[in-house]
Amino acid sequence: MTDWDIKKLRILRTLADRGTVTATAEALHMTPSAVSQQLTNLARLLGVTLLEAQGRGVRLTDAAHLVLRHTEAVFAQLERADAELAGYLAGDVGEVRVGAFSTAVPSLVVPAVAALKRDHPGIEVHIRETEAAESYDLLSTGAVDLALSLAAHPPGTADARFTRITLLEDPLDVALPPDHPLADALLVRLADLAGERWIYGGSGPWSEITRSACEAAGFLPQQAHSASGWTAILAMVEAGMGVALVPRMVSARATGVCLRVLTHDRPTRYVVAALRRGAEAAPAVSRVLQALRSTAAARL
Repeated sequence: MTDWDIKKLRILRTLADRGTVTATAEALHMTPSAVSQQLTNLARLLGVTLLEAQGRGVRLTDAAHLVLRHTEAVFAQLERADAELAGYLAGDVGEVRVGAFSTAVPSLVVPAVAALKRDHPGIEVHIRETEAAESYDLLSTGAVDLALSLAAHPPGTADARFTRITLLEDPLDVALPPDHPLADALLVRLADLAGERWIYGGSGPWSEITRSACEAAGFLPQQAHSASGWTAILAMVEAGMGVALVPRMVSARATGVCLRVLTHDRPTRYVVAALRRGAEAAPAVSRVLQALRSTAAARL
């Protein structure tokens, strides 16, 4: 394959535009002898004659015009590559894979992606619904670039592998069966529910969040049923099978149960954005993170 030299092709292209070696040298901030030398080397690389003497100047040969026809397509593609690369460096283009637990998808991720499509249409976000407990495994294996997880407490910096940022403090309400004795009480405290049968996940962040909130109220919750999906949890509460803590993200859409705000206890879960440490410097990832932060801030 012929060894094409972009720098030398650019000189030939400029000569075709400017007409003389002297004008070409001025345009490219070179000496006329350097221009002539580069074009001689290009002719040798391509194995064709590019210039012919014409009076006191030179003219391009048919072979040179053939080369330039193809060169224009090459330079056009390089211009597009430069523009796309500039957009990438500015965070205006790129692909970002986001893993998020089910309730975060409609309430945080979808609005953030919609805002990005409006302001930065070159950024393509691929959403993967995940369990909050698997977020860090997905980050570690490179399956996602950014993950939304849950925590019972504000995230620290103990794990050097990840950068973790609190997006939202999501209040927890309590879901009671419609005929529960406390359904019409003026005030419901978490401690009032110490003797209840509780419904929550068997493991992972949500189990820790429920246990942590109840322990802060002075009791260990008696787990009657284990479920990870809110449809199942709320159906069991509605059927009188137990009570459950429900995040505000979910309670706003819950039906069939009595939802009470725990104003005295004010239990909270933390929605956390996690990235591999250093990944936040990638422009497109930074754009997605900022969109998520803005969406979360709008919910406060």
